[in-house]
Amino acid sequence: MKSTIEELGPTRVRMAIEVPWGDLDHAFGEVYKELGKQVRVPGFRPGKVPNRVIDTRVGRPVVLEQVIQHAIPEVYSEVVRENQVRVLGQPDIEVTRLEDNDTLAFTAEVDVAPKVEVPSLDELAVTVDDVEVTDEEIDQQVTVMRERFAMLTAVERAVEDGDFVSIDLEAKLDGEVLEDGTTSGMSYEVGSGNLMEGLDDALRGLSADESATFETALLQGPNAGETAQVTVTVRSVKTKELPELDDDFASTASEFDTLEELREDVRTRLARTKVLQQGAQARDKLVEHLLESVEVPIPENLVEREIEWRNNAMQNELQQAGMDWDTFLSMSGVEGGREAYEADQRKSIEEAVRTQFILDAIADSREVTVDNDDLSAQIMAQAQRNRMAPEQYAQQLQQGGNIAEFVADVRRTKTLAQLLEQTTITDASGNVVDLEAMRPRTVQAPAESADDDDATDEAPTPAEDATDEVAADDVAAEEPAAAEAGDAKS
Repeated sequence: MKSTIEELGPTRVRMAIEVPWGDLDHAFGEVYKELGKQVRVPGFRPGKVPNRVIDTRVGRPVVLEQVIQHAIPEVYSEVVRENQVRVLGQPDIEVTRLEDNDTLAFTAEVDVAPKVEVPSLDELAVTVDDVEVTDEEIDQQVTVMRERFAMLTAVERAVEDGDFVSIDLEAKLDGEVLEDGTTSGMSYEVGSGNLMEGLDDALRGLSADESATFETALLQGPNAGETAQVTVTVRSVKTKELPELDDDFASTASEFDTLEELREDVRTRLARTKVLQQGAQARDKLVEHLLESVEVPIPENLVEREIEWRNNAMQNELQQAGMDWDTFLSMSGVEGGREAYEADQRKSIEEAVRTQFILDAIADSREVTVDNDDLSAQIMAQAQRNRMAPEQYAQQLQQGGNIAEFVADVRRTKTLAQLLEQTTITDASGNVVDLEAMRPRTVQAPAESADDDDATDEAPTPAEDATDEVAADDVAAEEPAAAEAGDAKS
C-alpha cells in the first residue's frame, strides 16, 4: 500500500492512498460471505455459493462497490495510525482509480489538529483580586439565615412588595379560557417578578378577595407570543417577620452562643470561599495568557459542527418548552438578537477549541500521561456534579462511546493543573497566594454550620480543583483517529 499526505492548510490534509489488489483479500472475503448468505442459487446451499457464481448472479460492479465500502474505512484508519495523523471529524472520500484485479486508489480530505508551537512556560505569573470580606457581605449571609427562620403572619391591608400572597389565576385569549389556564391557591412573593410580566403591578394595592385583570405575553405553549388577559384574585396576604438579630437567634440558627461568634464564623467561611475564587481566577487568567501567547489556527469545520450541534439541541429544548428563539432571547436578556447570541457563541467555542489545542500541545511536550487514579478522581468529581453514582457516570461514558474524549479532557485538566502549580500567583496588594490554601477541605455555604474536622488527605490537589472543568466545558476538539471513513464517492 502506498500513501502520501499533502497539507492543504494548517488544519486540513489530503491523503492519496493506493491499495494493491492483493491487500483487498480480506474485504473480498467479507463481501462474498455476506452475499453468499443472501443469494439463492439452485444446486447450492446458502453460504456455499462459489464466488464466480456470485459475480455472475449479482454482477461484478456490485461486488466491487461493496468491497470498496468495506476496504476504504479500514485502509484509511491504518494510514492514519501509521502516520500518527490527529484527524478531526469524518473525511471526504473520493475514489480516483478502480482497476479490477489491479489497483484501488482514493483520496481522503480531512481536518487535522494544528501544529502548535509551545512557548517558554518557565516564568508564568498572574495577578488575582485581594481576599477582602466586608461587613456588608457578612450582613447578607446573616440575612439569608434570618430568612430561613422567618415567620409568615396574616395581615389585613393592601398588598405591598415583599408580601406573600395566595392567589387564583385565570388566563383568557379572545375571551376563551385557555386550556390549563387556571390555577388556585398559588403562593407568590410580590415583587419577585419570577412568574409573569405585569403580575406584580396588578397585585400591588389589592386586598384579600379583590381582583385585577392585566395583559401579558404568553411565553410557552401553542399560543406562545400572543397576548392573554389574566385575572388575578388575592385570597390572603401575609407578611414575613424576621427573628431579632441577637444571641438567641445565633444559638437557634447555629452552633454558636453569641451573634459575634456567628458573624466571625461567617467571615471565616466567606474568606475561604474567596480564596477558592482566587484559584478559579488564576486559572482563567492563565488560560487567557496562553490564548494571547500562542498562535493556534482553528479548523473552521470543527467550529461549524459544534455550532450546528448546539443550535439543534437548543431548538429541541425550545420546542419541548413551547418557546421560540425570540422569546428565549428576550427572557435571557440577550441584546442584539440572535445574531449577537450566535456571535458570542462562536467566540466561546473558538476560545475553547484553541485552549484544548494549546493544552494538548503542552501535554505532548511534557509527556503528560493519565493513569487510573486520574480517571477515578475525575469520574468521582463529574459524577458528583451530575448528582449520580460514579459507577453510573462511568457506564454512561462507556455506552456513549465517550471514553477517549473523557481521557483527553482529563489529560488537559492535569496539564493545566501542573501549569498552575508552577505559576506565581499574587493578589492585587502584591501578596503571594498559596495554592495549598485552596484545598477544599472546609468550604461550605457560609450560612450553614459544619465541623471542619471532616477534612481528609484525599482531597484533590488545589490546582486540580481549580482546573477540573476548563478542558471539558465546551467542545471535544479531538475525535478518535480510527473513525470510519463513511460512504465512498466513486
